[in-house]
Amino acid sequence: MSDSPLSPAGMERSDALVLFGITGDLAKKMLLPALYRLTESGKLTVPVIGVAAGDWDDDALRRHAREAVVAAGTDIDQAVFERFAAGLSLITGDFADDTTFARLRDAVAGFGFVTHYLAIPPSLFTTVATALAAAGLNRDARLVVEKPFGNDLDSARKLQDELSAHFDDDHLLRVDHFLGNRAVESLMVSRFANTLLAPIWHRAYVDNVQITLAEDFDVADRGSFYDRVGCLRDVVQNHMLQVLAFLTMDPPSAGNARAQGLEKWRVLHATRTMDPADTVRGQYDGYRDVAGVQPDSVTETYFATRLFIDNWRWSGVPFYLRSGKALALTATEVVVELREPPLELFGGEHSRTPANLIRFRIDGDTGIRADLMVSKPEKGTGPLTVPVGVDYAQVLGRQELPYENILHGAVEGDPEWFAFFPTVLECWRIVEPLLDPADPPVAYARGSWGPRSADRLPGLRGWHELGTRLFDAGQVH
Repeated sequence: MSDSPLSPAGMERSDALVLFGITGDLAKKMLLPALYRLTESGKLTVPVIGVAAGDWDDDALRRHAREAVVAAGTDIDQAVFERFAAGLSLITGDFADDTTFARLRDAVAGFGFVTHYLAIPPSLFTTVATALAAAGLNRDARLVVEKPFGNDLDSARKLQDELSAHFDDDHLLRVDHFLGNRAVESLMVSRFANTLLAPIWHRAYVDNVQITLAEDFDVADRGSFYDRVGCLRDVVQNHMLQVLAFLTMDPPSAGNARAQGLEKWRVLHATRTMDPADTVRGQYDGYRDVAGVQPDSVTETYFATRLFIDNWRWSGVPFYLRSGKALALTATEVVVELREPPLELFGGEHSRTPANLIRFRIDGDTGIRADLMVSKPEKGTGPLTVPVGVDYAQVLGRQELPYENILHGAVEGDPEWFAFFPTVLECWRIVEPLLDPADPPVAYARGSWGPRSADRLPGLRGWHELGTRLFDAGQVH
């Protein structure tokens, strides 16, 4: 392997996947349906060995897997499921018991290389990694850990030190499931593969950027978990700042994950830490009544802020981020507002020509849309705004589930779908001033767009309206 820092890591392909927490909620909702899809597409050809507490056997696991795939809305092909089920097996035992790992060692004996995937609470990451090493299961193996990677900057560094004592950085992968989303990856492709966009992607043409991750549902039965985490740690520190990095990074000088990671680090390193004066925290009405939530909770369910990137490309351009639960609709969308023309020629008597907008929908009905002005207007009226774009589902068909790409990358040893540790540290640095504020969040009504004060973030003329879909019926041109 080359000594260049841009050279890709030399990662091995796995002969078996060990899934810790296979009976848990994440596995039921995300991992098992994704593994079925990988079997269907022919990408999963290795056995899956589950490790979990309890008294299930292999048959119980297979019944559970079938229920999980059906619950995900997948039409099961019996032949495909039989192939998938045939590769499933289970080891039960306490993660703190050495005999559990002795049985696992026997189960993977004969496999050349193994991926250990930890779909378990972060508090158990070090416990399991240490036990794997004690059983000799860190040799010819890699470790994959779910988010969150740490709880703040110091704990992220500490976790890295603890895990890297047993798995070096070429054998340690960190999950952020947004990185498995093809529409998020398409942000980079759209920018760097299209000469139409690349020249305008900087401060001379971009007025501001708005990134929204909105959910119309509440915390449901996850109160005890969410109250310890809040919106900032749950989605802003990881998902939204990863999206920001894809939007703002410079083009990498090589087409591999390490080169991409270095460019993401550079732009996040240039991003200012969040300013409390430019931030609004909110909490929806009724949140404190949820089971598991403290009656005097100051955990935010809504977060909005203004960020700046102090580099040559983006100096002076504001980036507005907002996310929340129990909002008006569910949508994850980026809106890039381009600068207005220097001279108004086509506006109406009492209005200006609207700015061009470029929209990226990265969840649900994914796609890219540009709002362009067309037609010389009649006297006294402005130009007509026409959406032009690509609906990814129409053009590309079914997109892989994010966890299909993550699990396939974990087995194949492809770091493209995983978080680069230096960027994880930068993300924690950026959010650090807002992690545990003393001031209580502002109340907002369920079904609204959050606290009204978020409409008045410094320099914000207003959030661009989002629809339930990127394109209405027949709107793609």
